[in-house]
Amino acid sequence: MIWETVLLAFRAIRRNTMRSILTILGVVIGVAAVITMVTIGTGATDKVVSDIGRLGSNLLIITPGQAQGANNAGSSAKPFTMADTPAIKAQISGVDAASPVGSRKVTAILGSQNWTTTLTGTDNDYFTTRQWQFAAGRQFTDGELKAGSAVCIIGETVRHNLFGEASALGDTIRLQKIPCLIIGVLVAKGQGSFGMDQDDVVLMPLRTYQHRIAGNTDVALIYVSGHEGLSTSVLKANLQALLRERRRITAGSTDDFNVMDMKEISNTVSGATSILTDLLGAVAGISLLVGGIGIMNIMLVSVTERTREIGIRLAVGALKNQVLAQFLIEAVVLSMLGGLVGIGLGIGLSAIAVHFLNVSLIISPGIIALAFLFSAAVGVVFGYFPARRAANLNPIEALRHE
Repeated sequence: MIWETVLLAFRAIRRNTMRSILTILGVVIGVAAVITMVTIGTGATDKVVSDIGRLGSNLLIITPGQAQGANNAGSSAKPFTMADTPAIKAQISGVDAASPVGSRKVTAILGSQNWTTTLTGTDNDYFTTRQWQFAAGRQFTDGELKAGSAVCIIGETVRHNLFGEASALGDTIRLQKIPCLIIGVLVAKGQGSFGMDQDDVVLMPLRTYQHRIAGNTDVALIYVSGHEGLSTSVLKANLQALLRERRRITAGSTDDFNVMDMKEISNTVSGATSILTDLLGAVAGISLLVGGIGIMNIMLVSVTERTREIGIRLAVGALKNQVLAQFLIEAVVLSMLGGLVGIGLGIGLSAIAVHFLNVSLIISPGIIALAFLFSAAVGVVFGYFPARRAANLNPIEALRHE
């Protein structure tokens, strides 16, 4: 009996193919919109987390001054000293590496070629904290770091713009009139989560940078990475306690430095993007309700058009429940067909969108199942009233209907 009812529903749908297609269009658009929005949002969240992760594992960044807006402490905060980094390594357990950093924009020149880039003075711990590998060459030697030698390591963007396809190792570039021997090339990392090109960098020993570029012994910031599995919140608290002591900050006074935990930032950003993704999915889901109203409207029209047919069925012995089931199944079939087409369209649109947005294509089976079940539920909810109306028709009155 159920199978016969399903066949009757399909026959009724086929009799009005164009109207059926237009009816399910709202459901198709709704399901496709939900899948596309959630997929794009999930891919964007994954990209943000991945980009922040490429900055380094268990990474904390210490800068002078508080975050913007916190009592304007950054404008008058003193920089770190050369002694701060060794103190962090010696006095705080769980520190894997700590690297002092100073940087500024310079123009790198090679013959007639020039490229404006970020020059960074640091030491070999920088490659550990930033998890940066070498494409060619080597790190700084202890002698080069102590003597402040004019040697440098360049990122892939600098290498490409100055050397093209040629090898850069062993060649010399000028940085503010200082000739600098290239001893290494870093593996490309690509664009960071904040839009910066991480490969647009030149590294040199910190002493060289301080004496020959900056003209002081200041340290602009310190990168600190903890042991794998160590709680960064504990490490952050220990760093704050040590730096308050070294910078002679009295109890009750505000820190004149800021410790940024990249895990906290990653969790905050991914949480925000997840909320936005859910919001976009919910907004897109409203179109499913619009599609459901369209199904109800068409089913009501169908009941009116087929009143005489319903009267004949009731007159020859069809039960009210059978008529109810026939029209309810028609509504559910329409909505489920819309759901299936919407799933295919949504996956296709998602693949196109993530290609242009340069984010990962992460299809969630859960959201596909939810969208499909919701489309079926729309058919049940919005198809029940027309089906009930058909089942409650008076057979005699229905037979008189023209």
